[in-house]
Amino acid sequence: MLSCTVRIENEIRARLRGRFDVTLPRFDLMAQLERHPDGMRMGELSKRLMVTGGNVTGITNQLEQEKLVVRVPDPRDGRAYSVKLAPAGRRAFAAMAREHEEWVIELLQDMPAGDKARLLELLAQMKGHLDAREEKKP
Repeated sequence: MLSCTVRIENEIRARLRGRFDVTLPRFDLMAQLERHPDGMRMGELSKRLMVTGGNVTGITNQLEQEKLVVRVPDPRDGRAYSVKLAPAGRRAFAAMAREHEEWVIELLQDMPAGDKARLLELLAQMKGHLDAREEKKP
């Protein structure tokens, strides 16, 4: 499972770099923000991306300098900030996401549809078992 993930990620990483001059972590951060148009706090981004807060801060700072994201005061906590895609970031991400989807389809096109469905089912079961184990921890 890990070797397949790494091979797919490496291919996507290379294509993102070659086509858009963007890294996979930057793409992933923008993807999270696309799913949350009202913005996300840095800690939540870090948790969802499974990286350190320092990594999120570094990527966010770069994207902010390029006017692709903005920091806005968090309406729930005046001491905190949320990060949102700027209009230029939305346009850039939309273009990347369209091609990203085509690349994933291309990479998986030779796998029969039934096998893909079964794989997704098995992975969902595995995730459910792991989630249940996590919930049982003291």
